[in-house]
Amino acid sequence: YRDFSNEFEFSTSRSGGPGGQNVNKVSTKVELRFKVRNSLLLTMDEKEIILTKLSNKINKEEEFILISQSERSQLANKEKVIEKFYNLVSKVLTPQKTRKATKPSKLSKEKRLSAKKINSDRKSFRKKVDL
Repeated sequence: YRDFSNEFEFSTSRSGGPGGQNVNKVSTKVELRFKVRNSLLLTMDEKEIILTKLSNKINKEEEFILISQSERSQLANKEKVIEKFYNLVSKVLTPQKTRKATKPSKLSKEKRLSAKKINSDRKSFRKKVDL
């Protein structure tokens, strides 16, 4: 777990949607900006992984942008967007397990073939018989 909080830039604005007068008065929408290339906590390899895997959330200035506006308070949205950031980064940076090729066992092959034979016999009884 790394603390990226020194590298975040936050901006707030009025969020849309229902909420009555609160929406019209209070800036509750929180936008988190994280400059990937300027990060001191990430290695060059990690930066490249983030830039490629999260490219749809990164702008031309290579800023990773996340937005939260689901809560009614600015603080709750800020906490939510930080949590979202850490979840995405940890998910992207954890290496995927390589798939091990497996072969079906002898018993499973036999079961499959016997089930196919039973189904074939069942369908063959449905055919018209030539006399």
